[in-house]
Amino acid sequence: MALVAAFGMAGGSIAFEIAGKKIGSLTVNMLRLIQGMFFLSITSLYMRGMPLPTDASLKEYTFLGISGFIGMFLGDLFMFESFVLLGARITTLIMTTVPVVTAIVAWVLLGETLSFKEGIAVFLTIGGIFLVMFYGNKKGETKEKFPIKGIFCAIGGVLGQSLGLVFSKIGLESYDPIAATQIRVIVATIAFIILISIKRKWGEIKKGAKNKRAIKWVVAGSFLGPFIGVTAMLIALKNTSTGIVSTLSSTSPILIIPFCVLILKERIKPIEILGAIISVGGASLFFI
Repeated sequence: MALVAAFGMAGGSIAFEIAGKKIGSLTVNMLRLIQGMFFLSITSLYMRGMPLPTDASLKEYTFLGISGFIGMFLGDLFMFESFVLLGARITTLIMTTVPVVTAIVAWVLLGETLSFKEGIAVFLTIGGIFLVMFYGNKKGETKEKFPIKGIFCAIGGVLGQSLGLVFSKIGLESYDPIAATQIRVIVATIAFIILISIKRKWGEIKKGAKNKRAIKWVVAGSFLGPFIGVTAMLIALKNTSTGIVSTLSSTSPILIIPFCVLILKERIKPIEILGAIISVGGASLFFI
């Protein structure tokens, strides 16, 4: 399920990058949550006999709600903007630092120490990203390809995903993964509605919803990402440790390369493939 999640996230990332460049990341975020909720409700009705998570306890609503706000609202708000600015491939590569960030947060807040192996893991993960983003940099080429704003947005996505995973694990326990995903989506949708209202962007959302070419990619991304990807990840979290799930699902930077070649027609350098493998390998060291 963790590997299914990785495939779903990889395919969804490409679809959302294409749609985001056409209608904007905020519009894509709002539309993909609505469509994702539609897929989830149909599945929940078939699997559980109820379209909405009305059987969740207060604890489940609380922790999954926090996870939805941090992970699917704040984290995805930054990540989707990063898709537009950096592209899906580089964004997902930076997302391999989720285990690194989790370890550093635990070190700072909980006083947990990093072992020699974990130190090597941090070095490899960040080193692989550095290799992809700065290898062969000539006359500011990297700065043009990877704007600072995009890098900061990707880092914001990393922080959101890291904290969101922790709260999801607490809220899941014995609860249904599909219903858990619904709670996260509902909270994130409410948060985006408030944000769009404050920024008075409903006209932009309405205009984007009329772009048929973009909507096709949003539908594809919603099916692969919020539906297949997120649900598969929660099923994996329910059945094994957070570390294993984080490691397997972080293979997206490798899995996304064929999508980039076939769909986006990108030319991938061997050094970029090597950098992705090094980063994923580094992240995996945390849990081996």
